[in-house]
Amino acid sequence: MLLLPISPSDALASVIDPALSQLPASMTSDPARVLMLAIALQESSLAARVQDGGPARGLWQFEQGGGVHGVMTHPATCAYARKLCAGHACPATERAAYLALAGDDVLAAGFARLLLFADPSPLPAVGDEDGAWRYYVTNWRPGHPRPLHWIGNYRLAKLAVYPVAVASDVQA
Repeated sequence: MLLLPISPSDALASVIDPALSQLPASMTSDPARVLMLAIALQESSLAARVQDGGPARGLWQFEQGGGVHGVMTHPATCAYARKLCAGHACPATERAAYLALAGDDVLAAGFARLLLFADPSPLPAVGDEDGAWRYYVTNWRPGHPRPLHWIGNYRLAKLAVYPVAVASDVQA
């Protein structure tokens, strides 16, 4: 199955929000939605589900021994990860989840939210681009972080979540 790139607003509506609906309501917030979307833009440009020349999978570019392992074994997330896997007809093993992330964007989004949830620090407020950057770098530990791309990706994510508010900010 060929999965095509998607727009930030489509990713929000058809990937992130459905994933959040499969998790506890306490995990659903605009700061989570903006950060998840910004990270997907940063990691994959909402297009790459298999890392070019690397092992990462899904729009959030999880590695089996990294993010997948963390989500599947962290005490705060392992039960939610198993439940997500079951809801996506995926065996609740690190290998099966890792392989499924390349073809199941909603499962990948669920894992992304769980990775953020595992961090005991509060999510950065919407608009805190620097705090969001630090949160991303701390939790994703990107090999090539590309800080120059972050602000544009973060602003695209914020625009998808708050289309009217951001548009009026631009006009002011």
